[in-house]
Amino acid sequence: MPGAMTSPPKTRAAGAADAGGTRTHAPSPPGRDADAAASAIAEAARVLRAEGRALLHLADRTDQAFVEAVETVLAASGRVIVSGIGKSGIVARKIAATLTSTGTSAFFLHPVEGLHGDLGIVSREDVAILVSKSGDTGELAALAAYLLRYGVPIVLITGNQRSSLARHATALLDCSVAEEACPLDLAPTTSTTAAMAMGDALAIVLLRRRGFELADFARLHPGGALGRRLTLLVDDVMVGEGYPSLLQDALVRDCIVPLARMRGTVAIVDGRDRVVGVVTAGDLTRLMEREPDFLHIPIRAIMSPEPRLARLGTLASASAREMEEHGVMALPVVDGEGGLRGVVHLHDLMRSGVL
Repeated sequence: MPGAMTSPPKTRAAGAADAGGTRTHAPSPPGRDADAAASAIAEAARVLRAEGRALLHLADRTDQAFVEAVETVLAASGRVIVSGIGKSGIVARKIAATLTSTGTSAFFLHPVEGLHGDLGIVSREDVAILVSKSGDTGELAALAAYLLRYGVPIVLITGNQRSSLARHATALLDCSVAEEACPLDLAPTTSTTAAMAMGDALAIVLLRRRGFELADFARLHPGGALGRRLTLLVDDVMVGEGYPSLLQDALVRDCIVPLARMRGTVAIVDGRDRVVGVVTAGDLTRLMEREPDFLHIPIRAIMSPEPRLARLGTLASASAREMEEHGVMALPVVDGEGGLRGVVHLHDLMRSGVL
């Protein structure tokens, strides 16, 4: 209508709902996201440095008490009982798993479950590793009392050397820390890292003392990617049938087709089929760039003498590591006399799951 007042368009306040009920959000002020990211990175770095310092301090304090713990475990003819409650219980489970996978038979026993019927799995030949920051956990103290009555020696991983459990331990591993990484100094963070690292140190020293070798590790880890890395041999993945090789008196023109067939690597052998060199597609390319008339050049002029080799019966993972370290794509596989038996290629190792 003529003369009617018109109102200016209204703007919706940040955080208000639109007609469909959907709330809108005001954009963050400039710099707020950057400040939050910087703060998160700084806090993460503080935590990691705090825990790193605690581990270095723990290493400096490792002494004869650690040796006593090792000897206590080795002296037991039975299994290792590992126990703890709460966060220490989680650490204890990890220690038990690491011990078992590195040649020391161990199992986790929950202290409460143990006191309610599971103590039947404990024998007098066993040894116990108890994990407790305070060293005064009631449930763990009750379990320790039973173990002591039964004659089971106790290795204690604790942050309190004056605790009740520490007074009765056969061997005491001091894992005290100056403070937790938690800004409230409450949540177990640095202390659990220290205890877990001490468990790792104990497991690895026991591994060495028991003479635990790669073959033993493979026997205990037959499944999955780890099992493949520890059991698969070069014999299982190499190309053996119909693999071409060239005699050392061949010409460059003779290697072009074999290089194309065998993905860029051809072994050079002597009259007794022993490997004396290798030619790769890279060798051929470099020759073509500098020598226009390259076809009649002797193969021995461009081959790599004394090439890196893989031997029958060795782990495929070892060959993969050799290739990665020296930047090669394939290795000739030889027998004990140096005779060519095939070639193992990086692509085959990848398909087999070794990498």
